[in-house]
Amino acid sequence: MKVAVEGCCHGQLDAIYSHIQRLESQKKYKVDLLLICGDFQATRDNHDLQTMAVPQKYKHMGDFHKYYTGQATAPILTVVIGGNHEASNHLWELYHGGWLAPNIYFLGHAGCVQVNGVRVAGASGIFKQHDYHRGHFERQPYNNSTMRSIYHIREYNVRRLSLLSSPDVFLSHDWPCGIEQHGDLNDLLRRKPFFRDDIMSNKLGSPPLMVLLRNLQPTWWFAAHLHTRFEARVRHDPPLETTTTLSPSSPSSGPPPRAGNPDEITIDDNEEEDVEGLVEDSGFDAPSGGSTIPRVAASIAPPPPQNPDEITLDDEIEMVEPPLPPPPPPRETTFLALDKCLPRRQFLEVVDIPTPTQEQEGGSGGERQRDAVVLSYDPEWLAITRAFQPYLSLQSQQATYPNPDDARAAVSREWDWVHAHVPPKLNLGGGNDNGGDRWCVDACQRFARGPPAGNGNSAAALAQTEAFAALLEMENVVR
Repeated sequence: MKVAVEGCCHGQLDAIYSHIQRLESQKKYKVDLLLICGDFQATRDNHDLQTMAVPQKYKHMGDFHKYYTGQATAPILTVVIGGNHEASNHLWELYHGGWLAPNIYFLGHAGCVQVNGVRVAGASGIFKQHDYHRGHFERQPYNNSTMRSIYHIREYNVRRLSLLSSPDVFLSHDWPCGIEQHGDLNDLLRRKPFFRDDIMSNKLGSPPLMVLLRNLQPTWWFAAHLHTRFEARVRHDPPLETTTTLSPSSPSSGPPPRAGNPDEITIDDNEEEDVEGLVEDSGFDAPSGGSTIPRVAASIAPPPPQNPDEITLDDEIEMVEPPLPPPPPPRETTFLALDKCLPRRQFLEVVDIPTPTQEQEGGSGGERQRDAVVLSYDPEWLAITRAFQPYLSLQSQQATYPNPDDARAAVSREWDWVHAHVPPKLNLGGGNDNGGDRWCVDACQRFARGPPAGNGNSAAALAQTEAFAALLEMENVVR
């Protein structure tokens, strides 16, 4: 499956889709899926625009409203997460995920879906220590403070994501803290010398995201936010001895201050900074194969010395155990951060990600038709969502979480419930999990346009959240 990955969108949907169409024409392939790593800016109207925390000179409608009203249609299935410059009221209405427009799906504040069996998980927002342990207390009309805090990632969502088994792809807006140590750091500092202080103090990026990267070990991790292209590879070697891993609730360092990146939109003090262009991407196919790290073979005790004067029988000689087979290659996560959508920027790349069917058949699936791409719920994420729904706090104070063992036991129980109750509700039956026939998102959530939201939430968007809650028979607390 050919997957296009975009860094920061900043409302430039027309330019992104046009760039993909040029690549398709030049390289003679079809892109099946577009992933956007935040700052999507899903502004439907002027009210949405006023809830977006950006300096005044950046407050423009962008292209999304055309896709919302039907003036334009997304030519490719597009899955997006939120960043720190969003129409936050719109994304709150689809807290658990949902259709922002036809063929454009928001993954939610945290979520996991499947696209033709490829598991795509993600976390919206950015990390700020002072809001990390809080509940979702923000209410409309937002003030200057809550307009910002609403997109700060919460421990609630990190804990939920930590219960996933390894997804194929993970999307974030922030970089995982310390990821720069796994790539060409010298080249990064040459291009972005103002990152040096934060890197030296281990404050560049999000500590909880690095915890998730180490725990989930996805094949791919895509990010944006810092407006530069950066590639890294993280090898997940089996530990040689028992180590203590960082709990998602206890990030390893203090709150990372905003890096002094002249290409980033800064809003903490309403500072306005100019942006310049760099180099445009040409559609890079990033390698997906993992490499091995040399291992020391397990030592084998030599046979005891033999007496040259002793007569020995063959069956008395102690047999030496054959050497152990070599260990499997270590898992590896390929990390790729991309720039924002501007001319002469490295903002988009196309990668090949095999689907489960392609892996079984040993083919690339390059000729598969675009209309065969199916967006499906991930059963494990549905179970996690049900298990953690009682802990979704709408107050500043967050309820006490269950311990990890209890949380996993709850997810296991909900897994059984999900498989027994969800497929019949979707009225699809049959099929298999990899194909997604039993879990199609469209069978539950459907996009509908609504009147301008005014000072409240949109009933049309909230209807998707209500349908999702009804599917899982859980209380819908999103209002």
